Amino acid sequence: MRIDDEELLRTGLPPERRGRVLLIGCGALAHEVLALKAANGWDHLDLQCLPAILHNHPEKIPDAVARAVEAGRETHDEIFVLYADCGTGGLLQARCAALGVEMLAGPHCYSFFEGNEAFAARDEITAFYLTDFLVRQFDAFVTKPLGLDRHPELRDMYFGNYTTLVYQAQTEDPDLTAKARACAERLGLAFERRFTGYGDLETAMSEL
Repeated sequence: MRIDDEELLRTGLPPERRGRVLLIGCGALAHEVLALKAANGWDHLDLQCLPAILHNHPEKIPDAVARAVEAGRETHDEIFVLYADCGTGGLLQARCAALGVEMLAGPHCYSFFEGNEAFAARDEITAFYLTDFLVRQFDAFVTKPLGLDRHPELRDMYFGNYTTLVYQAQTEDPDLTAKARACAERLGLAFERRFTGYGDLETAMSEL
């Protein structure tokens, strides 16, 4: 028996798949994850994204992640889940623990982009947050789902208790900043831009 055959029997994976890590991530992180992979040469990391629209139904996230994890066991040595809690009320953490896989720490992407410790220290309850992804997809993920395109009078009901739109910028992009400022104006909120870079997302990926 050739050594390659012995290794294949031992690991259950073909040689070209051994040592590879599958990242199961939210589609809202795809651009950032691919940028980090390219910038750092992390060619051993493979990305599989679930639809970002799952955030509109967070109760569906744990089952979707679990299905992806089970399928990924057939092809990869290791699996890491690129989701924070994301509105699942701890259910995703419990499911990942039962599956024996790790996931991103933190309540949501706004927290880990800024850094979980820094975000918690701010304790901002009147800030509405956007990331690069949400600025690009503002109409698809905010305006239309909330019905603001059809009923702009609903703005006060949804955003009346907010005071500031905080744009957490992952990149230096003047066009995105201008669009984020326009989003703040549409919602009647003050505007603040914070350059966060990739925050704890980059830290977690670098450890893989």
